[in-house]
Amino acid sequence: MNTITRRGALRAIGAGAASLALPAFAAWPERPIKIVVSFPAGGASDIVARVLGEQLARKLGQPVVIDNRPGAGGSVGGLAVTQAAPDGYTLLLSNSTPLSIGPFALEKQPYDPVEGFTHIALIGTAPCVVMANPQTTLKTMADIEKQAKASGRLDFGSGGPASICHIYGELMRKEMNAQLVHVPYRGGAPMTTDLIAGTIPMGIDVLTAFVPYFKGGQIRPVAVTSKQRSSLVPDVPTVVEAGYAGLVLENFFGLSGPAKMSADVVGRLNGATGEVLQDAEFKKKMAELGIATQATSAAGFAAFVREQVAQLAPVVKGSGVKL
Repeated sequence: MNTITRRGALRAIGAGAASLALPAFAAWPERPIKIVVSFPAGGASDIVARVLGEQLARKLGQPVVIDNRPGAGGSVGGLAVTQAAPDGYTLLLSNSTPLSIGPFALEKQPYDPVEGFTHIALIGTAPCVVMANPQTTLKTMADIEKQAKASGRLDFGSGGPASICHIYGELMRKEMNAQLVHVPYRGGAPMTTDLIAGTIPMGIDVLTAFVPYFKGGQIRPVAVTSKQRSSLVPDVPTVVEAGYAGLVLENFFGLSGPAKMSADVVGRLNGATGEVLQDAEFKKKMAELGIATQATSAAGFAAFVREQVAQLAPVVKGSGVKL
């Protein structure tokens, strides 16, 4: 006859509990994962999310579904994620718009872009480009500052109010202490038309769409807003090279989730994303969008977001732009 001691019984119970606890994490993910994109289908964020999602699905063994929720400067999608359960099944394709700009351009801030999320992994960064009509004398960042101060006003166009490149112009105005005046457009296409025609002397927008115009001489690139030169326009200097280190600003693409996510799930997502970033085909697709991939730890990405929010929040509020 077998005798079960109290100690043996406790060991058995502990072993049973451990065997039940282990599969709870090991099973994640046990159903599809959703990535919320705060822009309509077809844009850069949507493309990044779909290419990343396809690769993550292979690595994690579950489908990754893309959920486009545009509106309110990205805050519609951002708010949906902050309100989701922190179980790793609802994520955000995060970038500067829903985190560093949109929340501060609304009448009432809908969420804290730092504390309201778990920032999981940086995917990459993409600069804006400062550019001018080739008939102007604006060839350098110093030319822009000099002319804005001499004339008392210098107009610049962007793809729309509260876009990252509009806010970059406001950052230039603040840093240069010069009267740069924003001319809003409904998208990059009409702004491009007016810039080529000379209706506006300069523009600021995402780099990718303008490379053909630079090559054709229809628009003059002045500087990219990153620390490093872009592979798309390697001959164009950075704002750092131009002597304006305080004007570095890059739109970022990352993966974030609701606050208080499990460290284990965050670790798996960060690791899987890091593996995707090493894939040559993924890097190539990102480079075509003007995005330089950059792997970080979750803590490193959270620090990146915190720094950009601290940089842009006062600029957005000071600009008076409202969504």
